[in-house]
Amino acid sequence: MTTSTHLVRTRRFLPLFITQLLGAFNDNLYKNAMVLYVVYSVYSSEAEEARFSAIASGLFILPFFLLSALAGQLADMRDKARIIRVVKACEIAIMVVGGAGLVLAWLGMEVHAIAIPLMLAALLAMGVHSTFFGPIKYAILPQHLREGEVLAGTGLVEAGTYIAILAGTILAGWIPVEIAAAGVVLTAMIGYLSGRQVPPAPPMTDAQKVDFNILRSSIQLIRNTTRHRQVFLAIVAISFFWTVGTVLFIQFPPLAKNVLSASKEVASLFLVMFSIGIAIGSISINALLKGTVSARYSPASVIVMGLFIAAFHFVCQAWTPHPGTQLMDVAQFIAQPLAIPLLLCLLGIAVAGGMFVVPLYAFLTTVVDKSETARTIAANNIVNSGAMVAGSLLAVGLSALGVAIVDQLLLGAAMCSISAWLGWLLYKAERAS
Repeated sequence: MTTSTHLVRTRRFLPLFITQLLGAFNDNLYKNAMVLYVVYSVYSSEAEEARFSAIASGLFILPFFLLSALAGQLADMRDKARIIRVVKACEIAIMVVGGAGLVLAWLGMEVHAIAIPLMLAALLAMGVHSTFFGPIKYAILPQHLREGEVLAGTGLVEAGTYIAILAGTILAGWIPVEIAAAGVVLTAMIGYLSGRQVPPAPPMTDAQKVDFNILRSSIQLIRNTTRHRQVFLAIVAISFFWTVGTVLFIQFPPLAKNVLSASKEVASLFLVMFSIGIAIGSISINALLKGTVSARYSPASVIVMGLFIAAFHFVCQAWTPHPGTQLMDVAQFIAQPLAIPLLLCLLGIAVAGGMFVVPLYAFLTTVVDKSETARTIAANNIVNSGAMVAGSLLAVGLSALGVAIVDQLLLGAAMCSISAWLGWLLYKAERAS
């Protein structure tokens, strides 16, 4: 029996895995249903569509930047299982608000005045939900798993996350928006029930006072965490990776509609390919490293990712516009001569990305004391979210300057070279230690 197979049969892993999977599924079902509906049914301008997509991404990420220090402190100083129950209960209320916004938009009632603000408010609240859940999902693993199981557990969580993203993305592109509204509420309820089954995870340190000053605690948290060179390099490398990922995710819906003349189902297909690739990469790197936490393959992985992004750019440039005003459905899109190369480029980007990022997350939970793991993940989330907000703003700025979406892809390819350099520095630090 493999380590991964063994883990999914145990209560110390399975309830957390299911809760995380349902949370990721709900995030993406809601966010993509909202973005695709607004892009395809409300706006009719590439600039407006790109701006809305970037605003939505920025709002979801902002709480990670502002509240991760508080979330990390609470996760290390309070019972993690209890926090999970509180957070998942809040998700039900958030999804009721978001679902109401989706229904109002579907009915065409006060779309700009009420429906869109409601949807964006719920998205911001889901960002808060994920901010408090995020440090727990990784920090609880070293507490409940044995040393040789942590990399496998991290890989399963990462792969499960992207399988959930895949499922949520598929449904968001294919089911009616009113069904999505009901689905997000139902999923939140099931997630609460699974979260109640997570075994207790009491703090690994003596009770300490929680610092509620967001700015001071964030600065102190980053300063304390990044004193460890390997952790610092892993956090910065992950941040560059997610900046690239943010730019790509922002571009997918408007690129599919305006460059490739494709329907929202095709835009959903792009996100599906990306999610499948990340899951494949997450599992593959665990097999290559045989359970050892190492950045050995990270520099090569992210260089390959950059090459695939550049190839994706050139395929998009060579794409022949579809005649007429009708957007292509999935069958028509797949029939295009460059469709398969384009999808393979997307898959290659994601597989390489998964192989790059999973060992780095494992570093964050294995090289520090177990009593500090949640705060380490929280520090990572602060830096990551700041980088992703910067990526969102950069995408908005480039669109405002009139830079074509397809040309913005080259920015992501260039940033991969920086991530490769950071990955190499991390591997050198790993060998030196």
